[in-house]
Amino acid sequence: MKIVFLDACTVSREDDVDLSGVMELGDWTSYAITAPAETANRIADAEVVISNKVMLDAAAIAAAPNLRLISVAATGTNNVDFEAAKARGIQVCNVSGYSTHSVAQHVMTLILNLVTNIHRSVAQPKAWPQSPIFTRLDYPIQQLNDLTLGLVGVGNIGSRVGEFAEAFGMKVQCYERPDSKASAHPEWPRVAPNAFFASSDVVSLHCPLTAGTQALINAESLGQMKPGAFLINTGRGELLDESALLESLNSGHLGGAGLDVLSPEPPRADHPLINACLPNLLITPHTAWSSHTARQTLIHGIEANIRAFQETGEATNRVA
Repeated sequence: MKIVFLDACTVSREDDVDLSGVMELGDWTSYAITAPAETANRIADAEVVISNKVMLDAAAIAAAPNLRLISVAATGTNNVDFEAAKARGIQVCNVSGYSTHSVAQHVMTLILNLVTNIHRSVAQPKAWPQSPIFTRLDYPIQQLNDLTLGLVGVGNIGSRVGEFAEAFGMKVQCYERPDSKASAHPEWPRVAPNAFFASSDVVSLHCPLTAGTQALINAESLGQMKPGAFLINTGRGELLDESALLESLNSGHLGGAGLDVLSPEPPRADHPLINACLPNLLITPHTAWSSHTARQTLIHGIEANIRAFQETGEATNRVA
């Protein structure tokens, strides 16, 4: 079985994860990264294609007559044309849950930095010797046990974030969505949108990107949030109106934001949020998911998917 991994460098840093298990499943070819113009040629004779972010659209799929399985090296599958795959009888699978703990601890790191301003003190070590007293009280510090966390999305990651938050003493509530299938933690109140934004001290986004959630955080919803509230986004950049977010931060209405995702990715050099240089805006380069443990778990998941497909004709974690 011919297996092609189109963007292996997205999951392995200097070969720090073990790919041997999946490599042994067939005739293996791996590329660090694949440009759009290279995709069709590289998968022309592939039976299994592994892709994290390389687009597999109708044209690419049509260029691979032997293709039988697309294994997405991620949870999100918006890089695959499902209709084109279905028309050819090609199975599509992903790996879910591999980065739950990694993302959740990243969310809490962003929240903790914003409420304690620890990042600002750490950046100014030479200011301490100049203090006339034993401490410095330059930046305000809040306590998490005084705050309410509002979760938009209560899947694996959202649930873990809520559990971590409760361990810090936070109250947890959830954004009420009529189309949501999440049933985890029924003890956490589901709150209607207007009241949700008005009563959450921290809003953290963990919902999928759909037509209904695109720009869910916009000028209106930001205006409904408490003055001084914080926004965390480790989901997808398109979940929020970035211009409206910047305006809210600049006006002082929003207390701060922690973002691990932007639109597009990688962002343009002139991206307004990248160039904002605001002390209450923390941006990380889509690294929340990428602990070593999470990436190795991802590889094991890919191996399990392909092995099941070889043995039974049906991939595990099939999404299409």
